Amino acid sequence: MTSNEPTCPECSRVMEFGGFVLCRRKDDDKRVCRGVWKCPAPHVWWNWADRPHETLERCPMPDMFR
Repeated sequence: MTSNEPTCPECSRVMEFGGFVLCRRKDDDKRVCRGVWKCPAPHVWWNWADRPHETLERCPMPDMFR
């Protein structure tokens, strides 16, 4: 069985979706949501909601999402 949940780039554990955060993207100056993903380790990653196939980025404020 396959899963749509991504795996943590750091520890390879399955991550859980933690919600959306509205941010301003610098490259096109648009307000866009980022999806927040957490693993049990706990590592926190995010990606642009309108670019779901781009690589996850380490969240610079992980304590806000624990």
